[in-house]
Amino acid sequence: MILTQNAVQYSLNSALAKGIKLVGIGKHGSKPLPPELVAECLHELTTGQANNLQKGAFFGALVMKGVNIDEQRLENYLGKGVFQNHTFLLGRLCPNLPPQLYPIGLKLLAGQSLGVSEAHQLGDFLLNDGPCEIFRGLAVTILRVRYETNDEYKGLLSAINSTYAPGFQRFVKTQLPIIQLAEPFDGVEHSFLITPLLAQFFQDRRYNAVSSIGRTSGPKYGLNAHDLYLYLGCWLLQNNHELLEENPTFGWILDQKALSPDLDCWVDRRRTIIKRPFFATLEKVLNPCGARILVTSVFHITYQMKMAELALMAGFDGVMVLKRGLEGSLSPATARSSGLLCAVRNEQNHLFFTHIERDFPAFQGFHTAQDEEVPHLTVEANAKLIRTYLMDSKTDNADFDNRVDFAKALFMRGLDWIESQIGY
Repeated sequence: MILTQNAVQYSLNSALAKGIKLVGIGKHGSKPLPPELVAECLHELTTGQANNLQKGAFFGALVMKGVNIDEQRLENYLGKGVFQNHTFLLGRLCPNLPPQLYPIGLKLLAGQSLGVSEAHQLGDFLLNDGPCEIFRGLAVTILRVRYETNDEYKGLLSAINSTYAPGFQRFVKTQLPIIQLAEPFDGVEHSFLITPLLAQFFQDRRYNAVSSIGRTSGPKYGLNAHDLYLYLGCWLLQNNHELLEENPTFGWILDQKALSPDLDCWVDRRRTIIKRPFFATLEKVLNPCGARILVTSVFHITYQMKMAELALMAGFDGVMVLKRGLEGSLSPATARSSGLLCAVRNEQNHLFFTHIERDFPAFQGFHTAQDEEVPHLTVEANAKLIRTYLMDSKTDNADFDNRVDFAKALFMRGLDWIESQIGY
């Protein structure tokens, strides 16, 4: 599903988009709709201007929040008493929903969790181009607002895995173990990325490095790893057999579009529904190459352990999750508290973890008073720094050099711990 630029621009500024930003925040933070916005949304709905994905996302978030008296006016569009009857609501919103998905839809509207098989069935529906975009928006938003369970993540992950292109459906046995890097695909807007240099660093530690990238689905539309790797002229991995060849300088690049065109189609949908659904989390832990260790990051610190759990669920033996990277990236902050959560899974499938913090004595020399904000970030400037540091181990940007050196020291400490737990 590809939306036209005009359609995307309209959707981002629509009345329903404004509503989603208020009611689609989550368990703690969603706000009631002002009466004037209720009127705008009602007009948009009744005049047929509403985007179907946004329609589903809007009502899914509204039901999870709870409908107040002012918001009851939206019954003028759906029917009186519809918010008290989920069967009626689902039928009115999604008249073309496949019958086998009705029980799943009713469980979601009731705030109930899905089992693994139900989540897999839902994932299969979300990742195809069949009818009922409204239900797609509704389902992913409800999951996001009430937070997904591990069983739901497991089923959804399995559904995504089944969409892999043929070249990524089987592992190959590489001479060196694979380490995979993945940061949020929406990238950064005012800080440099250092991801290619981290990949090169891990290759110096005798790993095959694979970096997961993809088009940004927002909310940031500045520079991401996808832009940077393409500008550097890096080779995009087309199938797992290429991993048997000599490693490129910055490792192998795994583009989401080559891995799963069905998942890549959700980039446009995600831009439309405003709030980031579970795809933004799961796309970072996909493991189509059979990597042993994942290096990733989280914007929200409370999600550190969840990312570790998901990585081990996806088949990684060890994971390093960076907290407080600049704009959520793999570039650690040097002025604020940053650090790693390192976790491994032992032979009994038990989780062991440790924290490596920025305030460890070994890292004192990297501390700065503030983290640099780049006023006019460009892929050209970032790529130049990457190439210069690769050649000379330094650049004319002291903040960039310090950050790369700190990242190497931090991840080396994490890698040492993981290797001591699972072996090399």
